[in-house]
Order: sequence, then C-alpha cells, then structure tokens
Amino acid sequence: MARSIQMNELTLGVCYYPEHWPEGLWEDDFRRMREVNISVIRMAEFSWAMLEPEEGVFDFSFFTRVMDLAQGYGLKVILGTPTATPPAWLTHKYPEVLNATKEGVPIKHGMRRHYNYSSTKYRELCERIVRNMVNAYKDHPAVIGWQIDNEFNCEKNVFYAEADHAAFRAWLKEKYGTLDHLNKAWGTVFWSQTYSDWEQLHLSQTESPNPHLALDEKRFISDNVISFAKLQADIIRELDPQHWVTTNGLFGHLNNHEMTDELLDFFSYDSYPQFSTIFYNDDEIKPLRDRQSSINLTNVRSISPNFCVMEQQSGPGGWVDRIEMGTPRPGQIRLWSYQSVLHGTDLLVYFRWRTATFGTEIYWHGINDYHNQPNRRVREVAQVGGEFAKIGALIAGTAYKAEVAFIQDYNNIWDGEMDVWHGPLQWQSMRSWFKQLQYRHIPADTIFLQPQTSLEDLAKYKVVVYPHPAIMTDETAALLAQYVEQGGKLFFGARTGYKDLNGQCYMRPFPGPVAELCGITVEDFTLVKGRIKAAELHWEGRLSEGTKTVGFNEVLSVQNPEAEVVARYSSEYYEGEPALTRRGYGQGQVWYYGAAYSEPVVDAILDELHLISPLADRIHAPEEVEIGIRASDEAAYAFLLNYSDQAVTIQVKQATKDLLTGDTLHNEAVMPAYGVLILEL
Repeated sequence: MARSIQMNELTLGVCYYPEHWPEGLWEDDFRRMREVNISVIRMAEFSWAMLEPEEGVFDFSFFTRVMDLAQGYGLKVILGTPTATPPAWLTHKYPEVLNATKEGVPIKHGMRRHYNYSSTKYRELCERIVRNMVNAYKDHPAVIGWQIDNEFNCEKNVFYAEADHAAFRAWLKEKYGTLDHLNKAWGTVFWSQTYSDWEQLHLSQTESPNPHLALDEKRFISDNVISFAKLQADIIRELDPQHWVTTNGLFGHLNNHEMTDELLDFFSYDSYPQFSTIFYNDDEIKPLRDRQSSINLTNVRSISPNFCVMEQQSGPGGWVDRIEMGTPRPGQIRLWSYQSVLHGTDLLVYFRWRTATFGTEIYWHGINDYHNQPNRRVREVAQVGGEFAKIGALIAGTAYKAEVAFIQDYNNIWDGEMDVWHGPLQWQSMRSWFKQLQYRHIPADTIFLQPQTSLEDLAKYKVVVYPHPAIMTDETAALLAQYVEQGGKLFFGARTGYKDLNGQCYMRPFPGPVAELCGITVEDFTLVKGRIKAAELHWEGRLSEGTKTVGFNEVLSVQNPEAEVVARYSSEYYEGEPALTRRGYGQGQVWYYGAAYSEPVVDAILDELHLISPLADRIHAPEEVEIGIRASDEAAYAFLLNYSDQAVTIQVKQATKDLLTGDTLHNEAVMPAYGVLILEL
C-alpha cells in the first residue's frame, strides 16, 4: 500500500531560514505568516555549522528560540537534518568524506552535495549530529515532522571517491557472490574485460563504460543513498516515533519508491514549474510549458498518492551563475499551487519566505523581496491561504482519479541514460501521450513497476502505456498478459523486450517476452536520425500521408492471425509493411507500434479507442485548461486550471458550485488568465 501524508485540511507552509536574518525580524515574520494563513515553517536543513560549530561541540539554543517564538504564533515546524551541507571544519579535517570528479579529483568545500554517501567517517558524523539534534528537539511542541537531508542526488548523482569504489565492490560481492557470476552478467569476455580479482573493479570512469557495469552502478548508487537515509530514519524512529519522517526531491539514480516504502511516512516533492519552460523546443507546436510540470507531479503521485510539496515556486529562480527564470506573471503562483493540489498535495510549503540577500541563491526569490515590503506575490499567497482555509477540509485526503496510466521502471530509465537506441524514445513517447491526454482533458496516472506490482495495481486502468521497455522479463510479460486478458488495453512501442535484467540482449525474436502476446515479431529495423529518414505512415481514415514516424522504425511481421495491421509505412524501402498492430487477447487488446509515439499518432489512437474526458458530459473547456478530479467515497471535485495568459470561456453543462467563490456556474463561464476553478461534482 502506497504511503500518503495524513492531513485533515489543506495546509500552507513556507521555508524559513532564521539564521539569514536579524532576530528582530522573526516576530514580525511570524505575525505576517499567520495573516496569510501560513501555519507551518520548514527550517534547519542547511544548519550543521550552527548546530555543531566545532567537532563534538553542540549548540541547539538558536533553533530552540526560533521554535519557542513560532509556537507562540501557532506555527508548526518541520525540521531538516543538516547532512546535505557539512561544515568546513568537517571537510577540512576529514577530506575522505568529499565526493570526487570522474577523474578522481576531490570536490572542494563550498557547494552542497560535495560529500559521498560511502564514507564511514561521514556516516559516523551524520549519525552523531542527527542523534543529538533529535534528542534536542523531539519534545518541542512546535515540531510536527522531520525531513531527512535535502534533495538526495540533486547537483550530483554520480560518485567517484575512493570510498565509493570500495563500497561498490562490497555491493557487487553481495549481489553476485563470485566473480564468475559477475563476469557472466556483465559479458566481460567482450574486449577482454574479464575480472580476476575484486580489487580490479571500479565505478565507471571511462568515456564508454561496459553498459552492464553502468546499469549496476546506478542500482548501487540508489541502494547506497537509501542506506544513508536509513541511518537517519532509524535514529528518528528510535528517539522520536511520534513524528513523521519524509524527504524531498525527485532526482536521478534513486529508487524513490523503494526508499519511501522502506523508510518514510510519505514522499515530498519540490515543485518548480518554470523548470519546464526553460528547456522546451522553441519550434514545438502547442508546447505544454509550465503545464509539463504535471508530468513530474504524476510521477510523485505514484510514490505517495497524497504528498507534501516541500518547496513550491513563489518567485523567479536563479543562482548568481545559472538557472535563469523570469518572474511569475500575476496569477501563476496561485495556478501552480493548485496544480500541485490537484495532483495530490495536501501540505504545500512555499520556497521561501524572503529572498536571501547573500550567498549563491540571491536570485532564487521567495514570497517577500529583499526590501520586505508588501508586493503582489505576498497578496497572491494570501489569496491561496484564504482559499485553503475555506476549502481545505473538503479537499484533504481525496485522491486523484484516472483511467489511463503510464508504466515506467527504474531499470529502463537507468539503462536508457547510456543506451542511445532506446533511451531517447521514452521521453518522446511519454510527452506525446501526456500532452494529447492533457489537451483532451483525460487524466492519467503513472505506475512504477516494482517487484510487488500486482494485477490489482494495473486492473483499475482501462488503458496502460508502457512505450519502450527494452528490459523485459518473462514474469513482467506474464503480468501484462493477465492485465490484457481481464480487459485492459496495453500499448508498446519500438525497442520493447530485447534485454534481460543485466541489460544483455536475448537470443529470441523481438519483442522477446511479449512477442507471443502481441502476435508479431520485428522483421527489420532502423534508427531514425540525421540522414536516416523517417518513414511516413498511413492508417485509413486516421493518419494521412505526410505523417512522419519518430526516433526508430521497426518493420513488423504478423505471426498470429488474431493480430491485425492498423497502420503501415507508406515510404522508405519498407513501404507497405506493418508499423502498428492490434491483437485482441481475452477481454482486452494489446497494441504494438514500431516507433516512438508522436502527437498525431496518439491522437489517432485516442480517436480509435473513443477515449474521452470523464467530464465530457458536464464540462467543455479549451485545450489551455487542465482538468482533473480529486475524489473520495463521499464527494468529488473537478479542478480546472487555465495555463493561458488570456481569459478563456468554458461550458458548464450541468449547474454546479465553484468551491472557491461559492458561485453556481451554468452554461458559459469565463476563466481569467491563469484562473482556477474547483467545481463540486
């Protein structure tokens, strides 16, 4: 059962760093927080040098004073363990705790995430500061929970210190037992890479490492992070079992599902929608921009259906040397806040109360500017705070509802980082499906395939998209066959099912373990890149000539008469050959597409499936509006979020009340630029 935050009402918080400000400002800050209905502050995650200014010398008085004052204003506190930023005395005295570059050069003090998780000395010192910190603060009445570290694997998600190489060798010994087993799993007979002694093994430091080593390396990093987090979680559980434990992030080389299931009460996410706006292609037609952040929130929901946003963007973002983001337009902070709430957030914590006047993040703005005078961002947050107070008890605990799901898995994500033949296809297909579902107002979930994933987990969805699982086991294939047999519609894409868990290619026809289920094999294939042209597609009545394939082209061969050809290639040397097939199996269907999915192809499939918005009979809205549903057994609420900088008109076909205003809407209603509606269903 997924772990969720338990809140009685939507709750608003803010990240606060009292060590950055004169003590004379604290009381006014807390008073003004309460005026805008902020009731939680998160702090201390970067404070190790204050808590332990010298080795073995602890001083917890500063944050005790802060919490005493916060308690007087009715503010609750989330405390972060400070292990993301070790103090200078520590890294100077114990340089073995530092991370290293790929070339083995130690990363000097002055950033964050410059330590390595493997150092026994660092773990010893982390255990000591966490134990002392928890003992000092666990009984303070303001404390409601603990955040472990901060954003695991942010900034750095690869590690090359000597301690990391040693820890990797120990991990490999435990996994494989013998070098013979390791050599077989890694195919080291290739290029004479065979290992004859454990000491010969290192993390990948070459430009083109053994791909099977590289896959295991990412698994090791994830396990290493989880073991580092466990040190802290165990201490908190031992000393302070009455308070919850979480951590924040969504960064690479970490199985967040496993970590949450084993260690946390729920997962937390840091939501900065403008990250989605600075990387999109200027030539893209109808880009999602900040709405694309909903993909990440969908992934977070697969970890914890109801979760905390530990950092919600509240201003322009940037360090002094990078990550430039413009100021949110009027209404966007509120829009992004409800984007998080729609997708499962019940505790929303803004980053940050006031913009820092010194340090690397002086351009990572918070609610208040340096001058500390009223501004429009403060007024916008106050509006959200007032609305949370009004509707929070109704929304908290309700869950996002969807009948379509994407399947992802860490093995394929990590393998695809290096594999240029299937890695790039995943994001192309996921984005195309997500984008077209969004524009048709069809909500979607994500399922991360784990060892414990069951038919029950899949069966609640009418449609499941698992676009490019190069790594596929027979056990997974059997589970997916059960899903289809009981009535599900399953979609695969190119490069499915040709690798085992070690990343080695099967000696069996593509798509390997699911070939029989799909009723096809792959007769021929080509990468589509540069001068290697994409083929055109033809699907009578759905796709016209001129629709191009993307990424990869597989020429399919029908092996089972139950598999029908839905679309064919209409150009290139494989003109007329099958490109998209569909097979009825039991009560369901399995589709196989020999390319990466594009928006026109997804649109044609959605038309063929007659898949429509669950609210089609009640609401008609333009594409600019995201529509989703949060519901419980007793009630359901439709969220409408306008991502456009222009007002839009929606049609409300059945009279319903907007929770935010109390108005009853019927027929036409106008949503302002970046407007939000929450309608009773």
